[in-house]
Amino acid sequence: MLRIDDRIALEEWEITESFARASGPGGQNVNKVSTAVELRFEAERSPSLPDPVKRRLRRLAGRRWTAEGAVVIFVQDTRSQARNRELARERLAELVLKATHVPKRRVPTKPTYGSKMRRLEGKKQRGQVKALRGKVE
Repeated sequence: MLRIDDRIALEEWEITESFARASGPGGQNVNKVSTAVELRFEAERSPSLPDPVKRRLRRLAGRRWTAEGAVVIFVQDTRSQARNRELARERLAELVLKATHVPKRRVPTKPTYGSKMRRLEGKKQRGQVKALRGKVE
């Protein structure tokens, strides 16, 4: 079980991990040991996540969201398979936690009468400066 916060915990059946050979550092090990981790979280079918969180997760995941409704996280940062697994789980937890935060609704505001007047006055002055440029007769 992967605990996200006090309300959300992901069950083990929702997460699948597969391993592959990683590119990058590893020396001779790189050709022998499968250290890269591909973590797959079935977000669309998950009973742990409420619908609004799923929608925000889909937007946040971007390219990592598949057509089947799964989030795929690929990690090959370190030479250790165990550390890559930890990193993948941490990144998934971070992503889901970020999706739980409800964005603050933007309240559109209007400029004040005074700010409009100051802006127009500034434009007039700038226009006068430019009008005074040019050939002197």
